[in-house]
Amino acid sequence: MSARALDITRLGGQGDGIAETPEGQIFVPFTLPGDRITAAVDKGRGTLISLIEPSPDRVTPPCPHFGADSDEAGCGGCAMQHVADAAYRDWKRNLVVAALEGRGIMVEVGPLVACAPGARRRVVFAVRRTDKGSILGFNRASSHQIVPIDTCVVASERINQALPVLRRLATAVAVGKEAFRLSVLDTLSGFDLAVDAPFKLSEADRLRISASVRKETGVTRLSFNGEILIEIQPPQLVFGDVAVNPPPGGFVQASEAAETLMGELVTTHLKKSKRVLDLFSGSGTFALRLAQQSHVHAVESDGPSLAALDKAARRSSGLKPVSVEKRDLLRRPLMTAELKTYQGLVFDPPRAGAEVQVQDIARSTITRIAAVSCNPVTLARDLEILVKGGYKITSITPIDQFLWSSHIEVVALLERSKR
Repeated sequence: MSARALDITRLGGQGDGIAETPEGQIFVPFTLPGDRITAAVDKGRGTLISLIEPSPDRVTPPCPHFGADSDEAGCGGCAMQHVADAAYRDWKRNLVVAALEGRGIMVEVGPLVACAPGARRRVVFAVRRTDKGSILGFNRASSHQIVPIDTCVVASERINQALPVLRRLATAVAVGKEAFRLSVLDTLSGFDLAVDAPFKLSEADRLRISASVRKETGVTRLSFNGEILIEIQPPQLVFGDVAVNPPPGGFVQASEAAETLMGELVTTHLKKSKRVLDLFSGSGTFALRLAQQSHVHAVESDGPSLAALDKAARRSSGLKPVSVEKRDLLRRPLMTAELKTYQGLVFDPPRAGAEVQVQDIARSTITRIAAVSCNPVTLARDLEILVKGGYKITSITPIDQFLWSSHIEVVALLERSKR
């Protein structure tokens, strides 16, 4: 490893600064275009040592845990807090532009819609038991080291205020020395905590952990590897106007503000569709909103999420009919013949996208489609299939619910071209 002076000329897709050298590109975290730096370089990766001349777009990070200059050498939860807002927004929007252009899709991408700091209602912490107690925080980038935190500028105020409670409960759970994940969902009825761990609990552990939860305020449920250990009352979210009790560890959009915007985009686009399909529906983020105006058929592979959607629809008045189907769309997609009775469709697949399913959608007669994705690269691939099948993209909206990270949500709206 050698130390050398570098000029950073652009940002990479993960937020690292890139220096162009005769030996090739060098990627350096916590840098940005316009920085002249000294870095320790090893095999195309650099570690920032010092700033010789800072970029005019460099700003002071709002979080004490961020970056190479922090006492903890960066918690790894954020990558871009050192970048001025305008430059950051351009970079993030361009992640979507570049993914689309890479597939030959030349359409106007809308301005980035940014979520405010403190908007995250869902946070996943890393926890490890040590001889001095448990550490609760985030993994350093490209490392298994857990950096303890006492504040998080992207998490909700309630989650920040509850960090001492979360730390105590994480300590109660940490019976093994292996690291584990603690997912925290801030719901209307309290915190829904889901532990994903590589170790097992004894019956005595279960009783002790449940007793620990009862001693704390604000926690509504704690589950361990999908098993509910204690539920004081069901966690509750509202999708549109419909109350939903999500299952332990079930998928939920990270930001309520981002979810609301996505819901508005999807429901407005599909407003004239009498019958609508919601593919990869989860617990009903879109289905329950759409049911206020259309008959909805929701398809999802996760049984507990689908059951939560079905229960919410059945106990809510004023909705159009909602039907549900448990089906793995990645292995058994809906065929073109099964799509013929629907006029509208929304799909929100995992990061890998929905390539096989989209091939059948592209051959369908569905008039309007809303495509939602957290991965611009796989979204661009799926959109290319739909465009070749006769669909026209009417809008692309990038939504920054994963503030200061390299992740971004996108809503693409399409209409079938008249034949």
